[in-house]
Amino acid sequence: METSKIVKALATVQDPNTGQDLITANMVLHLKVEPPNVSFTLQLPKLDADYKQQLNFACQEAILAVYPQAEVHVHMANPGATASAGQGGGPQKSNPLPHVRNIIAVASGKGGVGKSTVAVNLALALQDLGAVVGLLDADVYGPSIPTMLGLQGQKPTVEKVYGKPKIKPLFAYGMPVMSTGFVVEPEQAVVLRGPRLSGIVRQFLEECVWPPMDYLIIDLPPGTGDVQLSLVQTVSVTGAVLVTTPQEVALADAIKAMNMFFLPDVQVPVLGVVENMSWFTPAELPDHKYFLFGKDGGKTLAKKSNSMLLGQIPLVQSIREGGDAGLPAYLNKEDAITREAWMKVAKNVARQTALRNELLAATPVVEVKR
Repeated sequence: METSKIVKALATVQDPNTGQDLITANMVLHLKVEPPNVSFTLQLPKLDADYKQQLNFACQEAILAVYPQAEVHVHMANPGATASAGQGGGPQKSNPLPHVRNIIAVASGKGGVGKSTVAVNLALALQDLGAVVGLLDADVYGPSIPTMLGLQGQKPTVEKVYGKPKIKPLFAYGMPVMSTGFVVEPEQAVVLRGPRLSGIVRQFLEECVWPPMDYLIIDLPPGTGDVQLSLVQTVSVTGAVLVTTPQEVALADAIKAMNMFFLPDVQVPVLGVVENMSWFTPAELPDHKYFLFGKDGGKTLAKKSNSMLLGQIPLVQSIREGGDAGLPAYLNKEDAITREAWMKVAKNVARQTALRNELLAATPVVEVKR
């Protein structure tokens, strides 16, 4: 028996929850091959009976297809179970995205501040830094990311993993992307109550085949509502990026969004603030700045959230044109000033995320009481 052949066989087995193979997802530990015995531990996010049974049978079948005489011994382990029991907090809710290192929520207090624009360009700039990045458009009422990424009219496919349907995200500029805009018609009104909103968010997180990623950027709807609450009840959110414009009206609403993340039952760290439309710069006068919406709104919000100003994005025509044309502003290499502004935001987000992970424990998947 060759260990390499056993590993290749296990690489054909998919986790029914994430759609990732067991080897890529680093779920196989302590593999020992002593003919005719093959033993190993499967590190699982949860230990319910159906889940264990599916994986056990699948592993047995894959190995026996290569070595029919093998005696296969599979041990199932959940590293989080003991820790949660020791804390006296009851059983720990399983993480539906164990292969995603950081989940970053992009939030705002009101619409029209450019939150989706920030989410798209931040994701692309992080990818340029060498990270593997995905983008989830959770703004179910106004999904604009399909337009910004040139994906209008395209539909995700569905595949079955051990009999369970899984959604395959679309790809744009090398990034996996999922949005409500892929499953509703462009002019269709989305009229949903709280439970349906929550169900859509959970479906996008739990039933999509997301690849292993360094960052999943989630574009939230404006305000503080069901989608935000469903997010923190479903996954461990690494941190939030707040988006505001400099003006006082936007700042007042942004503070409300900030306070939602600081609620005792939520406690999601704020990584920092992006001030969008900080000043107007005409293309023909690149050195001129006109502060149409005032000044220092981003700095004020960063101070109140005890975080940092991640960057200031100017109001320039090319950003609007890029969003409408499906070619985000960050990809426009001829606009060096704007491109540099997005890269500064991305570098600061990466730095703040690393610092947050070094100093703080993972955000628990919370149960919010309404």
